[in-house]
Amino acid sequence: MKTKLLLLEDDLTLSETVVEYFEEQGFNIVPAYDGDEANELIYEQNFDLFLLDVNVPSMNGFELLKRVRSEGNKTPAVFITSLNSMDSLEEGFESGCDDYIRKPFELKELLLRVQTIIKREYSQKQELLDITENVKFNTQTNELIKDNEIVPLNFKELRLLKFFLQNSDELLIHERILENVWDYDEEPSDNSLRTYIKNLRKIVGKDKIVSLKKLGYRFNSK
Repeated sequence: MKTKLLLLEDDLTLSETVVEYFEEQGFNIVPAYDGDEANELIYEQNFDLFLLDVNVPSMNGFELLKRVRSEGNKTPAVFITSLNSMDSLEEGFESGCDDYIRKPFELKELLLRVQTIIKREYSQKQELLDITENVKFNTQTNELIKDNEIVPLNFKELRLLKFFLQNSDELLIHERILENVWDYDEEPSDNSLRTYIKNLRKIVGKDKIVSLKKLGYRFNSK
């Protein structure tokens, strides 16, 4: 079954470009051109992910997602926006989005963001993820379990582990890891990252988190 996306975008040229690209990549993508139309489609159909432009007629993307979230719909959402201020970014995440991308953007980057979120959603539907024979991760409680006992992790270690699990078997460059483990108002630290990885390796094994010299890390699923 194809992954089904809703695209809210009032720029007809951009909408057609995105629809054509994602259809070529094997997605089922349904376009909408204003907030009210998108809202109706959400009621009528089931989607795996929303792609929402912010500045659209009738009801903007922020308002639409706030309404959808208030009614219990947890479908992941990515905002497509030309807004650059931190206030706008904050409003986007407060309304319930999972990611955002600023215009102009490369279609491949949008595809990668969509694939990452879809992969994450799929993995989180499995409550217990097997990391090794005796190590598991509970995606509902965010607990790492070894030999049937919960292993305490600090916040950054937990965030790092989840990022590895969501992107297993991929080369993750240092910059991408730092961006995802540290918040935008924090100063990332390579030394701290190495410490967190060292601590995780003690639990899951050195062969699970591989260092690729001068490039980054890869979390092996097998």
